[in-house]
Amino acid sequence: MDFSKIVSEVSSFVWGIPIIVFLMAAGFYFSFRTRFLQIRYFRRMIRMLLSGKSSKSGISSFQAFALALSGRVGTGNIAGVATAIALGGPGAVFWMWAFAFFGAATAYVEASLGQIYKEKIDGHYRGGPAFYILKGLNSKYFALFFAAITIISLGLLLPGIQSNAICDAFHNSFEIDKHVSAGFIVLLLALIIFGGVKRLARVAECITPFMAIGYVLVAGVILVMNWHHIPSMLLLILRSAFGIDSAVGGIVGSAIIMGVKRGVFSNEAGQGTAPHAAAACEVSHPSKQGLVQAFSIYVDTLLVCSATAFIILITGMYNIYSADGTVLFYGGGLPPSETGYGPVFTQLAVDVSISGFGSGFVAIALFFFAFTTIMSYYFQAETNVYFLFRSRRISVYMINILRVIILAVTFFTGINAMTLAWDMADIGVGIMAWLNLVALILLQKTALKIFFDFEKQLKSGIENPVFDPDKLGIKNTSEWDNRSGEKE
Repeated sequence: MDFSKIVSEVSSFVWGIPIIVFLMAAGFYFSFRTRFLQIRYFRRMIRMLLSGKSSKSGISSFQAFALALSGRVGTGNIAGVATAIALGGPGAVFWMWAFAFFGAATAYVEASLGQIYKEKIDGHYRGGPAFYILKGLNSKYFALFFAAITIISLGLLLPGIQSNAICDAFHNSFEIDKHVSAGFIVLLLALIIFGGVKRLARVAECITPFMAIGYVLVAGVILVMNWHHIPSMLLLILRSAFGIDSAVGGIVGSAIIMGVKRGVFSNEAGQGTAPHAAAACEVSHPSKQGLVQAFSIYVDTLLVCSATAFIILITGMYNIYSADGTVLFYGGGLPPSETGYGPVFTQLAVDVSISGFGSGFVAIALFFFAFTTIMSYYFQAETNVYFLFRSRRISVYMINILRVIILAVTFFTGINAMTLAWDMADIGVGIMAWLNLVALILLQKTALKIFFDFEKQLKSGIENPVFDPDKLGIKNTSEWDNRSGEKE
């Protein structure tokens, strides 16, 4: 048995039916217990996003939103959506939406927990699943294992997906040598990551909104140009999702799996990555950042992922394949290459509507999406290095090693074929999701207690709720002690 087959089988095992059920069940449970906060607090999410300021120790709500969104909006929003449609049919888009809707509640819970159990390390707030597993569950080895898996996944497995996609896109669109593209990415990344968390936040704050808005606007133009196909496109998505469409009737299971799998890879709800950015924020109550992170799920999936899906489906530029590679539907897209379906469907779809524009536009969009995602991966991996090595002297040494490793991985995976990239990335994401979901379920009473406290203060007329852990009986919250009277 060759290595690629082993990796593929491990990926299939990690991403089997149990994790799909677990993710959807957790999202539905948290939605039900919070009485669907993703609907009731939608307007407040936007207000929370624009309120609050950074401090000496923490970044602002908007910076935390941008930093988390930079991790969410990446190659998965272009290549990942195309892959989901290729292997799951148009119905995968519906299941991606379903997961995003319920996943918003999960995102609230993990972000709030990240805030509750954050720590001040080297002058800045740090936090994430490893922190709330240790402090909330008092499980040292569970926390250390999660931190180690996160460093491996984000430092070694996931950056390759992003850098390789950039180099491929620039080579195919502008005939730029991959070594040149990879070298440019590494140089730019080095300038940013050696500047610390504040510089990362500022760069994300500037780039992320620009790239998301620009991409969605182009998708909107294409939809307007093909407005008469919108009803049939939406009907196709619904019919395919439930196996009514004859062309894909036999791959409903694949539609669900691919929709949820690519949904998690893109919006990261329940995966355990976004809490790192949420914990770095300065707020007066954990629920504020929880709501902001729930809103970022909408931006990632319902806006950016949907933009890609609509561009592809409304122009018909896609193929659908069965698990053995048989073509179930041929819509004009190119057959898969050795590097996967990638952004080809999207490039073809944009070109059909705006001749000569698709290839270059998608390549540039992919650069911004993927580059900011690598930034976010580094920040999250760095946070877990700080967690593992509590000594400042050792941490600084290990952080520099991490920087060199992630720069090297970014370069070498950028210039080489990534045949196994998606399977390896899926394994990393899947293991993190399993571990994080277990922690969220075990800590759900604490998360819900925080939510009900926030809601109670709002109902009593307090517009700026303040978190008091002693009042709620929550322990190991060192950065919240003696802060009950502080304002943002």
